[in-house]
Amino acid sequence: MRRLLIGLAAGILCTAATGCGSSDSGSSDSDSGSDGGGSASGGTTTLKLGVIPIIDVAPLYLGEKKGFYSERGLKLEPTLAQGGAAIVPGVVSGQFDFGFSNMTSLLVARSKNMPVEAVVNGVASTGKAGADFAEIAVPKGSPLKSAKDLEGKKVAANTLGNICDTSVNESVRRDGGDPSKVEYVEMPFDQMPAALSQGQVDAACVVEPALATIKSQGGTVLASNFVDVSPDLTVAMYFTSQEYARKNPELVKKFQEATAESLAYADEHPDEVREIITTYTKIPESLLETVVLPRWPAEPDRASIERLAELGQRDGLFEKSPDLDELLP
Repeated sequence: MRRLLIGLAAGILCTAATGCGSSDSGSSDSDSGSDGGGSASGGTTTLKLGVIPIIDVAPLYLGEKKGFYSERGLKLEPTLAQGGAAIVPGVVSGQFDFGFSNMTSLLVARSKNMPVEAVVNGVASTGKAGADFAEIAVPKGSPLKSAKDLEGKKVAANTLGNICDTSVNESVRRDGGDPSKVEYVEMPFDQMPAALSQGQVDAACVVEPALATIKSQGGTVLASNFVDVSPDLTVAMYFTSQEYARKNPELVKKFQEATAESLAYADEHPDEVREIITTYTKIPESLLETVVLPRWPAEPDRASIERLAELGQRDGLFEKSPDLDELLP
């Protein structure tokens, strides 16, 4: 099983990576004295992270730029992936120390007894219908007018059996439609604008900054799928493996503290968030002001995660909702 997870993670992630493995890979083990805590060099521990090139993770990049991690003796080494479903096996196999994942991926992982645990909050919906950082978007001139119209249509999702399709399903249900008639097509977020404009898909479950690109091409918002799940939806969190947390409690604590400081700073400095996303995404600077920023609260909203668990069970992602006490910090 471990070999399978390692192979899956390596195959999916390293193809999209900005760097696989630690830049200090020849160094000794971490300063916590563990055998799995990244590498240490000159008192600095390098943490290998699996992330997605979307606006959600801007606080990580901003926090590193502001020194919130380095002042705690940490250096971040991010690797880009398509979605949380791809990052989970990388963390479980030990390829990554920490990962960023939507909550549905983490719920699915726990339902399969994969040893993951969330350690610090990630990102939340704005709670504003029609003005969220994640939307169901359609191309210019689309005949689709509401979520119910997605019946029989192709909808792009970054990974299948995940928060995108289960939240879009909820939007379709709320509009009186049958979500079983929606066809989902898997593709990275940054490929969705072109897929919409070329007619490869009819709609997309898309987040910023790709959403801003779609709007700049004349695309419009059909529904706010995250808001339809819960106005206070905790969309994603940072997580690690239970083994890593057990062996590296001090590193986990430092990562939690630095990330919490980064979340708070990002919430208070939107202009700096817009600037930092140009360093790891393909967003043109001309569109920066149109990007809708999410919220980065300090704590996850448990009730909204429970709602995601209900929807995951309803959509058949798992037979029984996992124990949230085992997943959440």
